[in-house]
Amino acid sequence: MKTHITLFLIFFITFLSSCESNKKQSGDPAHDLIFSSLANRWDEAIPQGNGMLGTLIWQKGDNLRFSLDRADLWDLRPMHNLKNFEYKYKWVYTNWKNNTYSVVQEFFDNPYNNTVAPSKIPAAALEFNVKKWGDVNSVHLSVNNALCEVKWSDGQKLLAFVDATEPVGWFRFENVKDDITPILVPPAYGSASENEDIDSHSGQDLRRLGYSTGKVTNSKNHITYKQDGWGGFKYMVYVTWEKSGSTIVGCWSISSEYPKWGKSPSAIEVVKKHLTTGFKKAFASHQKWWNNYWAKSSINIPDSILERQWYLEQYKFGSAARSNTPPISLQAVWTADNGKLPPWKGDFHHDLNTQLSYWPSYSGNHLDLEEGFINWLWKHKETFKRYTKAYFETSGLNVPGVTTLEGEPMGGWIQYSFGPTVSAWLGHHFYLHWRYTMDRGFLREKAYPWIKDVAIFLEDLSVKRSDGKRKLPMSSSPEINNNSSKAWFGETTNFDLALIRWTYAKAAELANELGKKDEASHWKQILDEWPDYSVDNETGLMIAPGYPFNASHRHFSHLMAIYPLTQINWSQGKEAQQLITKTVNNLTALGSDWWTGYSFSWFGNIQAQMKDGDAAAKTLRIFAENFCLPSSFHVNGEQHNRGFSKFKYRPFTLEGNFAFASGIQEMLIQSHTETVEIFPAIPESWQDVSFKNLRTEGAFLISAEKQKGKIILVDIRSEKGGIIKIKNPFMYNDFITHTPGIKSDDIIVIDMKEGQNVILKAK
Repeated sequence: MKTHITLFLIFFITFLSSCESNKKQSGDPAHDLIFSSLANRWDEAIPQGNGMLGTLIWQKGDNLRFSLDRADLWDLRPMHNLKNFEYKYKWVYTNWKNNTYSVVQEFFDNPYNNTVAPSKIPAAALEFNVKKWGDVNSVHLSVNNALCEVKWSDGQKLLAFVDATEPVGWFRFENVKDDITPILVPPAYGSASENEDIDSHSGQDLRRLGYSTGKVTNSKNHITYKQDGWGGFKYMVYVTWEKSGSTIVGCWSISSEYPKWGKSPSAIEVVKKHLTTGFKKAFASHQKWWNNYWAKSSINIPDSILERQWYLEQYKFGSAARSNTPPISLQAVWTADNGKLPPWKGDFHHDLNTQLSYWPSYSGNHLDLEEGFINWLWKHKETFKRYTKAYFETSGLNVPGVTTLEGEPMGGWIQYSFGPTVSAWLGHHFYLHWRYTMDRGFLREKAYPWIKDVAIFLEDLSVKRSDGKRKLPMSSSPEINNNSSKAWFGETTNFDLALIRWTYAKAAELANELGKKDEASHWKQILDEWPDYSVDNETGLMIAPGYPFNASHRHFSHLMAIYPLTQINWSQGKEAQQLITKTVNNLTALGSDWWTGYSFSWFGNIQAQMKDGDAAAKTLRIFAENFCLPSSFHVNGEQHNRGFSKFKYRPFTLEGNFAFASGIQEMLIQSHTETVEIFPAIPESWQDVSFKNLRTEGAFLISAEKQKGKIILVDIRSEKGGIIKIKNPFMYNDFITHTPGIKSDDIIVIDMKEGQNVILKAK
C-alpha cells in the first residue's frame, strides 16, 4: 500500500459525487407507491404514520376514506385467569408430566381466543363523498416525504400527510367546485361488521367489547368524536377544516386518556395549537424530518424489485417507530378497519414479531427509532419482574411472550406466551444497542442490568441433570407442535439453549467490560454448565435431543444459534460451515409448504450470513413478489398461488417487512464478528452497487461503492473511536488513503479517533 496525500482531493470529490448519487436514489419515484385508482380494502390502502398516529387512505363505496389510528388505543381489561396467577409454572409442569395437559390448555390457552380483550382497538374514520368528481386518475405516495397525492378526472386533487414530528394529520383538497364536508365514522362498536374479511385472520366483532358508540358532534367546520372504553379509558378524535376559494385545508388529531396515565392535551387543544402553523409550514417541517431520515442511510442495488421493497420497508419503519412512542406491535399504527379486532388482537408478540421488527434499525442506522422498543421494555421492567416472581416463583427477569400495551401478560399458546427465554431474546436488542452505539452509559445502566437479571432468572429456574449439566424443567421451540403437550420437551431445545448460552456469554462479556471480574467469572462458570447443541449427523441442528427437524415449519426456532444470535457463524471455519450447510440443506429439502412470509425474510438473512448472495436475493425476491400486497404490507400467506406456501390467508403483520430490510443490509455489510465485511453476500451479477451510512458494531458508519465489479471507494466514520478491522474489499489490490499508519493485508486495521473520517479508494 502507498499513501498519496496529493490524490486525496481527487477521490474525495469522487466520494461526494457518490453521496449525491445515493441522495438521488432515496428520492427516486421508482420506489413510490403509484396506482391508477384508490384501493377498496383497508390493508391495500396508502399507509402514513409517525409512530403514534397513523392513517390508511383508500376508497369505501363512493367515499374517500381515512382510517385513523393511534398507537396507545387499547382495551386494557385484564385476563381474569392471569390476574393473580393461581396456577403457576410448577402446576403446568406437573400436569404435563402427569399427562393431564388438557386442563392447562383450558386454563391458559383457550381464554386468549375466547375473550375479546385486552386488545388494540381502532380510532375512527374520516370519509369524503367524492362521487361527483368522477374516477380517480392517479394515487401517489412519495416515500421521500411521506406525502400522498390523489387526482380525480374532474380536476380535484388531495394532498395528505401525517406530521412526522407533531401529533396531527393534514389534508388539502384543491380545485373543489362545491363544498365537501368530512363525515366522521366511529368504529362498529354498536353495529354489525359489514365485512366478514375471513381471510385476514380477523378477530372477534368489535361489538363484543361492549362499548356504547361514542358521541359525534358536528359543527360548521369541525367534528368531535368522544369514545369511552374499558376501565375509564377514553379517546377523542377532532377534525377541523377551512375553505378558501376552491381549496379546503383540514387538520385532525386523536388524544387518549386513562386513569393510570398522566394528563395530556386533548385532540381539540392539539389541533387548535397546530392550525396556526398552517399546511405549508407544517409540511416544510415534516419534510425536513424525512430528509434527515433518508440521509441516515441509503442503498443503490441493480435489482429494482429488491431496492424498491427496501425503500418501502424503510418508509414504513420511519412511519411506525419513534423513541417516545410505544414499540411496533403486530400492525403498529395501522389497526384493521373492518369492524373487527385486528389479527391476534394487534398485540405485542415477543416470540419473534417485535424482535424481527427492529432488525433493520441497527445496520440501517436508525437507532434513534429503535430506542422506542428499548425504552418501553425498560419502563415496564418492574411489571415483568412481578410476573416472573408470580408465575415462575423465581428471582430475576422474564417477560411474557404476549403482552398488552402496559406489559401485562395476555396468554395464548403457553409454551411461547409464558416461554422461559423471552427476556433473553429481548436482551439481544439491549446488547445490539450497546454494540452499535458504544454508549457506555447505556451499557452500565441498562444493557448489563437487563442481561444480568435474565441470567439470574435462568440460573434460578434451571435444574441439574444426573451428569451435572443444567437443563430447563421443560422447554419448547416456537411454534413446533403448536400448543399441544408435545410442544414441551423434557430436554432443553436448541431454541432455548441458544438464548441461554448467548445470555451467559454476553453477561460475562459485559461484566468484564465494566470491570466486574467476579460476576464475569460466575457467568462463565454457569455457561460451562450448559450442554452443547443437539446435532444430527445428517440434518444438522435439531429441535431438541432425539427430535430432528423433520417437517416444513414457519418458525426457524432451532436456527437461533445461527441467526440472529450468530453463535455459530460462517467465519468460524470449516466445521461451523459444514454444520450450517447441513442444517440449511435440510430446511430447504423439507420445502416451504408451511412457511409464511416472515420465514422467507428470516431465511434471506441466514443465506446472507452464509455469503450466498444469489440465494439470498432469490429468497427475498420471493417474499417481495408473493407475500406482500400492493400496499407493500406483508400478509403472511402467499397471494399468487405460485407454490411457495400452503398458507393462502392475508393477516397483515409487520415483522416480515422489516426482516426483509435487514436481509438486504446483511447482503451489503456484516459486522457480527470482530471483522467488518463489505459486500459480503451480493450476487455475482451485481456489478454496480453502493450504500451510504450503514452502521456497524463499534459505532462506525460506512459508505462504499462498487463499479463494474470492482470496489472503488470505502468511507469510514467513527462515532466513538477505536480499532476497526475490515476484510480487505479491494481484493489485495493497492488502495489510496490520506490516513497514514494503516495496516493492510487480508485485513485492514485502522485505529480511529472519535469523529475521525477515513477514506479508502482503489488505485
